[in-house]
Amino acid sequence: MAPQITPFISIPQIRLGIGWAIFFASYLVFALGRFPRTKINRPTMAIIGATLMFGFRLLGPEQAVRSIDFATIVLLFAMMLIVAGLHSAGFFEWITEHVVEHLAPAHLLPGVIFTSGILSAFLINDVVCLFMAPLILNVCRRVAKPANPYLLALAVGSNIGSTATITGNPQNILIGAVSGISYREFLKGLAPVALIGLFIAWGALHWLYPDHGAPGEIADNGASRRIPTGGLLFPLGVLIGVLAGFVAGFSPALVAALGAVLLLARRSQPPEEIYREVDWSLLILFVGLFLIMGGAETSGITGQMLHAAEHLNLRNPWILSGVIVVVSNLVSNVPAVMLLKGLTHQIPNVRQFWLLLAMASTLAGNLTITGSIANIIVVEKAKPAIHIGYREYLRVGVPITLATVAVGILWIQFAG
Repeated sequence: MAPQITPFISIPQIRLGIGWAIFFASYLVFALGRFPRTKINRPTMAIIGATLMFGFRLLGPEQAVRSIDFATIVLLFAMMLIVAGLHSAGFFEWITEHVVEHLAPAHLLPGVIFTSGILSAFLINDVVCLFMAPLILNVCRRVAKPANPYLLALAVGSNIGSTATITGNPQNILIGAVSGISYREFLKGLAPVALIGLFIAWGALHWLYPDHGAPGEIADNGASRRIPTGGLLFPLGVLIGVLAGFVAGFSPALVAALGAVLLLARRSQPPEEIYREVDWSLLILFVGLFLIMGGAETSGITGQMLHAAEHLNLRNPWILSGVIVVVSNLVSNVPAVMLLKGLTHQIPNVRQFWLLLAMASTLAGNLTITGSIANIIVVEKAKPAIHIGYREYLRVGVPITLATVAVGILWIQFAG
């Protein structure tokens, strides 16, 4: 009987190699924002990566269903619908007009920081920036102010403010769903970090732009600009009811979905108007990421990465937060959270780990322009009227990120 020849590469090794290739290509696009010399962006790559996981049998139908966290998708989609309903009713214009009307031009900078921060604490920060960036530009024209410090205030303020709650940004929505931490507990753990961070951002921008408070010629005092408030009562009532449900301890996904249903059923507003403002590409990105990570888990990639991470002293909150900040800026914060959420078994205090992951991945977004989608939205919305370069953003982002992350670590370690 002829002896059996053992192949140099086994089938499991081939599957693992294919899995690594798909995973690496996907995260390369997440890092660069677009595959080199193609039009493949992050959501498109998420679809391609997920499809390849299916195509090479690294992921089956049952495994795919188990890998998708439907509570995250439902909560994200429902909050987008609620924010879109508020925007259609003129909520963001109404808020901006109140800021302009009641604040002196010298106080506009803290007004923008705290307004964007508070709104982003309860609504998704990317959407807040999408709707408010054009309004801030318009306000700066009216009060004859250079727009750069105020647009930067919008970006960093929304990132910092979104740290406070589960519904502040997409990565927090994911963390809230998979960690089991309640809305109220999350708010208690990270709201103080967000509040202190907003004051840090105010101090940094005031120092870096000392002329922001200089009086300018009022091009238009806005006295004739009045936003009708009649259409705001119903969506605001829905929002207040949804937030009350969150704080009361009900399932965030269920409460947000009920609020979205009420807005969609409203006769005075066609649902198509709301659907047009939903960020469908972000939802696609989430579903694709879930499937890619599911394939990575079944093929053994996740296990290898977590084993490699054991050599780092991740029990130290400073080292862990540093890793989170670096990874979040390499591949963007949502893919980073998807990647790092499997580290729970290496951390003795699991609750502290989730809060550190939420805090550091969110505040890391202030480091560079590409650190968060909110920053990119603000910079792109400002074009072609205003240019915010990488150097100018780094000048603001580096000190704010380092200071706020340090505050966050100390708070979570000793008071959170």
